[in-house]
Amino acid sequence: MTTQTLKRTVSAPKTKLAAKYLLGAMYVVFGLNGFLQFLPQPAPTAAGGAFLGALFTAGYMFPFIKLTEIFGGLLLLANRSSLGAVILFPVTLNIVAYHLFLDLPGAPIAIVLLALNLAVAWFNRENYKSLFIKG
Repeated sequence: MTTQTLKRTVSAPKTKLAAKYLLGAMYVVFGLNGFLQFLPQPAPTAAGGAFLGALFTAGYMFPFIKLTEIFGGLLLLANRSSLGAVILFPVTLNIVAYHLFLDLPGAPIAIVLLALNLAVAWFNRENYKSLFIKG
């Protein structure tokens, strides 16, 4: 085994763990913040505020999203990263779309979430193979 191969072998598990735990912790904290509001939130843009207002007005949607964030984050923290990544991916895509189209100042954190979600999915790609087999 070469030194280069050894370095890649050692760093991959650390990167995998860091991505999984960071993404899980972020979603648990932000999900809980949706209910407990312990972190200050910057004021959204007018379009972003209208969208968030619609989610609140629907009654069920905002709590559903926040519970999904908490559940997916806990799955990642509980070493169920394949399922957690799949559950959180649609949420992540909507967060990215919201920030790119309605509230651009929050886009950097959304891009970090997307990168972490993709990294966790990539590290667990073997577990998804059966989803793409025809039959």
